[in-house]
Amino acid sequence: MHVQTTRFGTVEVGNDRLMDFPAGLLGFSSYTRFALLQPDEDGIFYWLQSVDSAELAFVVTDPTRWCDEYEATVRREHMDLLDLESVCDARVFVIVNKYDDMLTANLQGPLVINLRNRRGMQIVLSDQQWTTRREIARLQQPVQRECVSA
Repeated sequence: MHVQTTRFGTVEVGNDRLMDFPAGLLGFSSYTRFALLQPDEDGIFYWLQSVDSAELAFVVTDPTRWCDEYEATVRREHMDLLDLESVCDARVFVIVNKYDDMLTANLQGPLVINLRNRRGMQIVLSDQQWTTRREIARLQQPVQRECVSA
């Protein structure tokens, strides 16, 4: 399938990278079809790109890369909605945002994807230990080069 993006132009996406989020994402309930793009094969960040809107994409990552003790508790009702028989068949991602000079991860609202049917949903964890803005990286300011004329 060809998917139009504002970041990469038109990209060819295999069916194994297409995801269905029947309820959409929080704040974006009308967008339900997404492609999971991995621009760098060895990269730790992915793009969750809307199939229906080139302008709508989210940077996502595996939260355990940044927080070893992270665990998203998936309730039985969520498993039923995803047709998820075992949490072993799920993959969890979190949305990454730029906030001031940091990259932050929304650990309180993870995305849970059933790898067997590629159906996903964003859940809200009731565990207050996780925040919507967990710092995962600091952005450095570009070095200002001074021009020296001879």
